[in-house]
Parts: sequence; C-alpha cells; structure tokens
Amino acid sequence: MLWKNRKFGEESPHIPAGPFKIRLPFIHYRFEWPDYVQGLLMCAVDLSAIPILVELLGMPFEVALAIVVLNGLFYLLHHLLGDPTVPGWITPAIPLITLYCSQFPEGPERVHSLIAFQMTLGILSLVLGATGLAAKVVGLIPPAMKSGIILGAGLAAVISVFQIGGRFESFPWTITIAIGIAFYLLFSKHFSKFQHKNRFWGLIGKLGIFPVILLAVIIAPIFGEAAWPSIEWGFSAPDFVTLWNEYTIFGLGFPPIMMFITALPTVLAAYIVLFGDVLQTKALVEDGAAVRVDEKVDYSPSRAHLIFGIRNSAMSILGPDVTMCGPIWSAMQVVMVERFKKGRKAMDSFFGGIGSFRWGTNTGLFLLPIVSLVEPILGVALASTMLIQGYVSVKVGILEARSQTDLGVAGIIGAILCIKGAAWAFAAGIILCLLIYGKNFFKGEVDNTFTKDQQNGKGDLNVDGKNDEERELLNV
Repeated sequence: MLWKNRKFGEESPHIPAGPFKIRLPFIHYRFEWPDYVQGLLMCAVDLSAIPILVELLGMPFEVALAIVVLNGLFYLLHHLLGDPTVPGWITPAIPLITLYCSQFPEGPERVHSLIAFQMTLGILSLVLGATGLAAKVVGLIPPAMKSGIILGAGLAAVISVFQIGGRFESFPWTITIAIGIAFYLLFSKHFSKFQHKNRFWGLIGKLGIFPVILLAVIIAPIFGEAAWPSIEWGFSAPDFVTLWNEYTIFGLGFPPIMMFITALPTVLAAYIVLFGDVLQTKALVEDGAAVRVDEKVDYSPSRAHLIFGIRNSAMSILGPDVTMCGPIWSAMQVVMVERFKKGRKAMDSFFGGIGSFRWGTNTGLFLLPIVSLVEPILGVALASTMLIQGYVSVKVGILEARSQTDLGVAGIIGAILCIKGAAWAFAAGIILCLLIYGKNFFKGEVDNTFTKDQQNGKGDLNVDGKNDEERELLNV
C-alpha cells in the first residue's frame, strides 16, 4: 500500500505515463468508504440523463441506462489518470445540443447528428489538450460573444423546463417545492451560515441536490404527479446489444461528413461553456490545496482536455450521449474539496475521495433497488439540475461581460441562441461586434460597470481579494 508512505507536501503515489499519472485504488490511494457510500446514493443524478435520451432519441429505458453506465465507467478515467476532479456533464450545453439534434428527423439521422457532434467535440478537445492552445482559442472570442453564449445556455436550460411540453407541466408542484428547497440549500446566505452551526444541517448542505431528489420521491406521489416507487431487488439490466445495433456507428454506419460541418457552431458554443468549467475546476482545486499543504495536488488543464477528449470520442462510438462528457460536476467537486480540507484523517488523499465517490456511483447504477427508487422522478431530478445550472450560467455569463454594451450584445446573442441555435447566434454576435466595436472587435470595451459599486464603498473585498458574489460563484 504505497499511499501510506506519502511524505508531507508530496504528491500521492502514482505511475508516470507521459502526461498522465496512474493511480489505482488501495495501492496508490486509500479507499474512502464515506465517499463510496455517498456515491451509491448520488448515482440518482447520473440516472436523470435517461429522460433526455428517451425523449430525444426514442430509445427504451434499458438502452438509455446502458449509455449512463458507459458514461459512468469513463468517469473513472479522470482520477485514474491523474486529474483531481469529480467529472460530470456539460450541463449548460444540453439544451443547445437538444435544439441542434431536434432539427433532424427522429431515427438514424438524429442519432447520426449526435454522433457527429460528440465526436467533433472529442477531437477538438484532444487537439487543444495536446497542443495547449485551449486558452488562446477561447481568448480569440470577444467578451460580448462569450457572455452571450454562456448567458444563452443558462436561459435555454430554464426554458427547457418551463416551455410548452416541458417537465414543469408534468411535475408542477414537485418541481416548485423541490427547486425552492434546492435554491435555499445551495445559494442562500442564511443557510450557508446556519449549516456551520449544526452538524446535521452541515451534512445536508454537503450532499448537493441529493436530499432534494429523495424529497421528490415522496412529494410527487402525494400530489399525484408520479407513482410511488416500486422497489425491485437484484441488479439492473442495461441493454448494450440494442444500443450498439441501433444507436451507434456499428449498426447505423458513419455519419455523413456534412453533419460534422453543420455541428461546428454548436460544438464551439459547447466548448466555450466547457472551458469555463475547466477554469472553475482549477479554482476549486487550488482552494482545497491552500488548506491541505500536506498533499501536493497537481491540476493540468491540458491533461483534463485529453481525458474528456478521450471520453467524448469514445462515447460517440460506443454510446452517443446528449449530456456530453464534461470536466467537472461542480456541486460534488465542492463537497469533495470541503471534506478534503478537514485533514488527512478525514480524507487521506484527494484522489482517494474523488475516486471512491466515482466507484460508488458506478456501483449504484447496477443496484436495482436504487434505480427503481428514483425512476418515477427522474424528470424532476433533471429539471432541478437544469434550473440550478441555469442560475449559475446566467451569473457566469453576465460576469464575462466587461461593459454595459457587452451586456446588450450578449442579451441579443443569448436570445437568438435559445430560439435559432448556435450558428445564428455566432453570426449575429460577429455582425454586432463588428458594427459596434469595429477595429476593437476582439477587445470590446471596459466601462467599470462591475467595479462601480466597490468604488462607491459597496461590495467590499474580503481578505482574499474576492467579494461575496465571487465567493458564492465558486461555491456553486
């Protein structure tokens, strides 16, 4: 057990492999049973991808479950290859991808559009990770356009819940109560102070949206919006045979080249959102490392790009997934960082915590009692996830702007993105930035809109140089 020999201030033991650092459970890190048990329960969030796959691609539940299981197995790559993060979806991009794929008829053509999209995103991520050009590519996009894309993604997430035929119509009371409680637990300053004074509420606060999902299991049947769960025993049965025969290139053949070309604008929009997640991951890892100086935690954006590039490329072949393969599950990354901060007795190594958690979620996907418990309210779980991500994306999108003019342009881009898709949004953004900024197309302008309150004595900076709004954003 090499993990026992780690000296103060060193990295946890690993096997060097080029840009990767291989770590195996029980050998290179201590298996953290509290995080494993939490993962068993939190697999409910992974399962909430099933309603999207069923609705968009018309696939049976068991086939969608097979995609979730495959995605779960690829989640393990991050900590096994040295990326200190709890990986997840590219949540804000889900409405954009759904809108893009919905332009094609349901059946083989729509599946081909999703395959082409995910494969293009995977290859782009691999190229940018291998060359280290990620920051430069994103830097070429004007702030107003970045703001509009992220803002539009957030608005699209909210619209997907409340539009005609959206999930709110099926679960109005459950979603209202669940999301109200979720916003209080995640974003309320009152609860943030309260949870530090009480161990029980502190535990609830660290579980992310899982308490809300459990509550929805009870609320939905009470209001007649879902059946009481019928608990089944045994193991789940993901249908890989149907998946590979009817929903992958093995059964449908390779997508037409034109589909890769038409996907490019939406892929770029998804990547802009994804790059923001990479920056958030870096900030959270550094936040934990500043407290736990006994372990050096190495986060490399290029390595992260390579890993989620591999995930997206592989999933596009084995089981195309609407949620895509993103660099971080923000809520759980925060939970892991906070546990990590408590010291070596609580979590010996950060890789032990995140690795044990993801082994737990993978185990949970195969346990039929857990799957059958949450199956009736997966739509509520997904709606809650989308609304929370919408809130975060709108905040991040606005903060990407540097002036009031940027905000105006961003509003136009965001609205067009929600209605017409990424290609129209990029075209509108390019035209508006050229007309308004001219030769300053890439720079835009800075009018101190976001610093005027500080100059007036409001929004005082804390000792670490961050104001309260910035702190709240990082805690999401």
